[in-house]
Amino acid sequence: MRLDRSGYEVDFLDTFEGDELDRSRWVPSYLPQWGSRALSAARYAQQDGKLRLQIESDQLPWSPEHNGRLRVSNLQTGVFAGPVGSEIGQHRFAAGLRVREAQDEQRLYTPLYGIIEARVAAIADPNCMVALWMIGFEDQPDRSAEICIFEIFGKDVAADKAVVGMGLHPFGDTRIQDDFVKIPMMLDAREFHTYSVEWLPGEVRFFIDDELVASMEQSPAYPMQLMLNVYEFEATAAESYPKVFEVDWVRGWRPFSDTTGS
Repeated sequence: MRLDRSGYEVDFLDTFEGDELDRSRWVPSYLPQWGSRALSAARYAQQDGKLRLQIESDQLPWSPEHNGRLRVSNLQTGVFAGPVGSEIGQHRFAAGLRVREAQDEQRLYTPLYGIIEARVAAIADPNCMVALWMIGFEDQPDRSAEICIFEIFGKDVAADKAVVGMGLHPFGDTRIQDDFVKIPMMLDAREFHTYSVEWLPGEVRFFIDDELVASMEQSPAYPMQLMLNVYEFEATAAESYPKVFEVDWVRGWRPFSDTTGS
């Protein structure tokens, strides 16, 4: 089965032209409510019509108390958090999280259903992982599931094959069952490929280069935001930096005549 876009229209597109990130589309930080905008700030550049998300040698761990040495450069399309000291906020990934820094609410792109996709080149570095995923805006605590469109660990990338992870995680949403698969693919993930999800009521379909590779008969039923990132788990030799995740474009489609989401 091939991805059919004929019933959809584009409502989000970034081809990363020019030198400046479009701040009307992206927040260049990673879950800043649980740490700070400074520590979670993305390192990135736009060059020759490509986004280059980077981990650099002087970059600090984004949340050493809760995430150890993990370093990340992330773009996201929304931010929601409660007041400082509260437990209210998106993607409660660890116990004991409390809001450390006040955040202005931002809903830059929070679709409900449609197609979300990106054309990207992964990294073969065994200390890195790249991903595009979606999380509930979480203005209600149970609207917290994740749709992982793709995650690719560098240790799983070779010249002619790669393992691509995709699926659903419930977090605080008891209506969603954890369903995650790792698909072996005969491709060079270091080259550009298109990773897509068709998000439907009651079903989520996953595609690589427009070919169906997985399908799950459940789906979140509330608006979600995009998370696009590169992680580094352990620091390596100084000469190996920057670690660069290249993104050609990111695109969102909504069903014709659909007015849900934003």
